[in-house]
Amino acid sequence: MGIIVAKFGGTSVGTGERIRKAAQSVVDEFMKGNQLVVVVSAINKTTDESIKLVKESIGEQVTEKHLANILSMGEMQSVRIMAAAIESLGVKSEYIDPYSEYWPVITDSSYLNANINMEKTRGQIKYIKNLLDQGIIPVICGFIGRDCTNTITTLGRGGSDISAFLLGDCLNADEVIIVTDVNGVMSTDPRKVKSAKKLENITVEEMIDLANYGAQVLHPNALVYKDPDIKAKIIGFEHGNLTVNGTEIIGPSNSSRELITTTMYDGVLSVVAVVGEDLSSKKGVLSEVTSQLSKKNINICGLSTGERSLTIFFKKEVAKEAHKLLHEIVLKNDNLSGVSLGPSINMITVVSHDFIDNPGIISRITKPLHDNKINIVEISSSQTEVILYVDENDGQKTYDLIRRILK
Repeated sequence: MGIIVAKFGGTSVGTGERIRKAAQSVVDEFMKGNQLVVVVSAINKTTDESIKLVKESIGEQVTEKHLANILSMGEMQSVRIMAAAIESLGVKSEYIDPYSEYWPVITDSSYLNANINMEKTRGQIKYIKNLLDQGIIPVICGFIGRDCTNTITTLGRGGSDISAFLLGDCLNADEVIIVTDVNGVMSTDPRKVKSAKKLENITVEEMIDLANYGAQVLHPNALVYKDPDIKAKIIGFEHGNLTVNGTEIIGPSNSSRELITTTMYDGVLSVVAVVGEDLSSKKGVLSEVTSQLSKKNINICGLSTGERSLTIFFKKEVAKEAHKLLHEIVLKNDNLSGVSLGPSINMITVVSHDFIDNPGIISRITKPLHDNKINIVEISSSQTEVILYVDENDGQKTYDLIRRILK
């Protein structure tokens, strides 16, 4: 016997037929001896319609408290219908919304983007376990929280996914299953590339990066609560079967469970700059440089491009060989003018999947470095990562300073 948390997205409960199919899939697993916890989103388009009504009737004058209450109504409807559908199939079920004494998800009082109070949530989870031990299937609103004054809050973007993984973690579940309108995670958007294929598995880190760059299968905020020992997968609703293969989500690594990780590359790098005029418009320059380095088995540790330069970072012990090879390329390529071997460098990488939702993170990092007279040789960033290159003499000081300011 195992505990399974099954989350059904809005599309997967978008019609009466789909709701019954979802309920049947839950009952089928229950009859095998498993304990089921069901998390349900608002029925397809319900939330969008509520937002539209609010804009038309109240506009900007709506308070966050009122909006949280309004937005929560979709999930409260869904759990009642789903619980009734499960009971119609002969299995006891109980819907749980924020007004229930059994409500598990306790948050702070940020109405529209609440933070989970893990201690109080873990304390409440005993009620869910009691229901499971009585042979009852609890059906719980996704997306919604409740603060310590019993006021409704919402979990923000990806809220129902957060609910599922949070409950899985607190219940020590065996598996979390996300039921959605796709059969799993695809290698790319199949609407744009017909040769896209379903991935059999994907790591948490890869899934977060895909989601941050536009993949909408699963919200990255939810994976903060993914326990590495709990199985998880994404499947399509049309099968009506929770055992079908979808895409398994593996991990995360222990380090990625931290909100912010700061690491310094284990070793010293050297920087080599290749210069030329208007390089961004010259075809094949980057390809020639990287392919020639690859042929000599010289690994690139970092690379950035500009209008007139390619800045490449190598391990210090191979930098002279790389410098020589790049000089040979420069002599043969009319688009390139020269190459220089720069100083010894340390590389510090800061990773957080919250960066995408928090403007100003780069200035938060760089201003203290400026105040401490630390020169940044190079900086690069993505939606989840900031990489700093500093002089070797400033490496440890930079690392310690960043860790301190981002605590």
